[in-house]
Amino acid sequence: MSESAEIAVVGAGVVGLAIAHRLASAGREVVVIDPAQPGSGASYGNAGTVADYAVQPVGTPDVLRNLPSLLLDRNSPLAIRTAALPSLAPWLWRFARQSLPGAARRNAMALAALLADAAPRWRSLSADIDGGAILQDRGCLYWYRTDRALAAAEADFRFRRSCGVAMERLTAPELAALEPGLPVDGGGAAFFPGALFMTDPGKMVGRLANAAAARGATFVAGRVTLLSRHPGGVRLGGPGVALTARHAIIAAGAHSRDLARQAGDRIPLETERGYHLEWDMDVPPLTRPVCPTDRGFYICPMAGRLRVAGTVELGGLDAPPSPHRIARLREGARSVFAGLPDPDRDWMGFRPSIPDSLPVIGPSSLGADVLFAFGHGHIGLTLAPVTAEMIAAQILGNAPLPGAAAVRAQRF
Repeated sequence: MSESAEIAVVGAGVVGLAIAHRLASAGREVVVIDPAQPGSGASYGNAGTVADYAVQPVGTPDVLRNLPSLLLDRNSPLAIRTAALPSLAPWLWRFARQSLPGAARRNAMALAALLADAAPRWRSLSADIDGGAILQDRGCLYWYRTDRALAAAEADFRFRRSCGVAMERLTAPELAALEPGLPVDGGGAAFFPGALFMTDPGKMVGRLANAAAARGATFVAGRVTLLSRHPGGVRLGGPGVALTARHAIIAAGAHSRDLARQAGDRIPLETERGYHLEWDMDVPPLTRPVCPTDRGFYICPMAGRLRVAGTVELGGLDAPPSPHRIARLREGARSVFAGLPDPDRDWMGFRPSIPDSLPVIGPSSLGADVLFAFGHGHIGLTLAPVTAEMIAAQILGNAPLPGAAAVRAQRF
């Protein structure tokens, strides 16, 4: 590998690849470093939604009121591995504070600013990388299976609309007409018409990697474990890596915390373990992603398969997948589609989670030679092109995007 580069991007997930593509397209020399295949991990295993409606942070007053029971209930959509509780305590304290009414509202407004042009940016990017056929413009549904659940969601509907989210309230007959494959019996749905959906997020991210390479980005298989500043630039080291760069961009998702600390910032990042199950089928029974809100996961009609993805499990990077969480997803899927056989495959990946549900994007506290682009939680796929433009603004000297101040590392 080259011993020096203008820009080193640490991490070949969708965020790192979007940054590499943007900067290589601007004529910059870019090296992308990751031990895994570009676009693997959470960039592959997600629900495929470009979720312009995802303005609610994970931490809200309702979540705070129910936090003990949520975290300790093995069947909760938000759960914790008991063995990880001592190490998670400082993060949970910050999360509780960010769930208070004032903080939750500020975080939602910041998310709304970030998400405002996520969909048009993905339309432009997908066209540029020959991914237009993968990106579907059919919206997304939150499904409330009872009349009581639908009525209880009215406050959430009002809040999302106040944040500028386009949404329509559907009755049970309207939902059944839109998605005849759903077993609708009462209740209704929130329809988010502006949301986009990828029928194969892994293929989309693969095309993004290919497009970045076609623009001149190079890829190195290695793991960056060491970062230090020197007069000649930022030195990156580790297995398979020995490189000095003028700019180092940390976009390593859930693996970013130690590198950020070496750059001078202590970021409260913890790991959410996400799961999905898949059933192979020629024609899935849905035409757009649907989230049964009582279960907290998404049912997604991927190309040639049905994917059920979601729930939050705080548990670190080292423990094996939880058979209980996989069983809960399987049970939840069968509560919707009773005839589903055993799934053809299951998967677990890692999401980087910050207590305020906002990513960390921008320069490190000790200088813009190291820039951060991680911590996106559930909206990394959604915000990848927005994040790329924010990082490009720093390096290319462009005007900052709306919302940039709210996601700086200095907020901690």
